[in-house]
Amino acid sequence: MDATEAFLVEFDPTVISFKIILDAWADMHAPYYPSKTQYRSAIFYCSEEQRVTANEKIQELGRNGSRKVYVDLEPVSLFYKAEEYHQDFLDKQRCASS
Repeated sequence: MDATEAFLVEFDPTVISFKIILDAWADMHAPYYPSKTQYRSAIFYCSEEQRVTANEKIQELGRNGSRKVYVDLEPVSLFYKAEEYHQDFLDKQRCASS
């Protein structure tokens, strides 16, 4: 089965905006390399408002440099939770190295 690795962000828009979440994503991510499906850059949106906001962020990333931006923009569809050993991966790695 071909799948994209992703994480689900549940948030309260009265506390934090989708734009702020996208800003943080962009600060931690470099979507400047084409990838296979599993490791591609993608933003999945739940509403037209989120689609517009995400598209604006993608366009902004493209204006900030001379590199091409590779980000797929798609509506949310099925989301399957990863196997248990993938859950809280960073926390598990920290415990293993302590």
